[in-house]
Amino acid sequence: MIVEQVWTGNAYRNFNYLIACPETGEALAIDPLDHKKCLAVAADRGWTITQVLNTHEHGDHTGGNKGMIAATGAKLIAHKNARARIPNMDRGVGAGDVIKVGRTVELECLDTPGHTMSHICLLSHTDQPALFSGDTLFNAGAGNCHNGGHPEELYETFENQLAKLDEDTRIYPGHDYLVNNLQFTLDREPDNETARQMLTAYANQDPDDALVTTLAQERDINTFFRLDSPSVIAELQVQYPEIGDSPDARTVFLKLRELRNSW
Repeated sequence: MIVEQVWTGNAYRNFNYLIACPETGEALAIDPLDHKKCLAVAADRGWTITQVLNTHEHGDHTGGNKGMIAATGAKLIAHKNARARIPNMDRGVGAGDVIKVGRTVELECLDTPGHTMSHICLLSHTDQPALFSGDTLFNAGAGNCHNGGHPEELYETFENQLAKLDEDTRIYPGHDYLVNNLQFTLDREPDNETARQMLTAYANQDPDDALVTTLAQERDINTFFRLDSPSVIAELQVQYPEIGDSPDARTVFLKLRELRNSW
């Protein structure tokens, strides 16, 4: 499996992705908002884009569909419950469905509600797994729930799916929010030295050559995985004394998501 992370350079800081089979040159485009840039990368690599996957229905992820499909004839794939919001879908998928790319690439669909209720993440079946996480999981952060989602569902997705992935799973999100997310982690957990060192190292990173974290790293730097941290809980008690000294993980997650909304 070959992964090409395509930095759009737009105001929303979107990442698009091309996943190619090294034997056939067939490629899947994930959320190709900047379809022209994705097409140029594919042409440069000698790949043929045969499928498009939208992780969810928001316009900054579906906005390149028309141009990409007009140029390639690719088949459009998205969550089976998003048909009313993503026009001209060819295949609706759900949990456990597999998307094949060429002869060698298999990507498992995870049904990951929270950011929206029709959100798909893709998990590669490779020696080192990769998660294409859309707007569910960001490097050092979690998606918001403003436009069709729900924080309770996002917590369940983190707790029951993402937290159980292999530690060496590489994380490929839909946006580059690394710096802001690390700053939020340090606001919530000022003694997190791993996050502080990463912020220093990557504060001026080139998004065209962005850091790709693993789930193991996310456990260290992403406050939404650090729900039992005494420092996180102590800081939360300042704003929410009613949570007490031993809040459950769900409460901590929901309060963190609430704070991140206005941070």
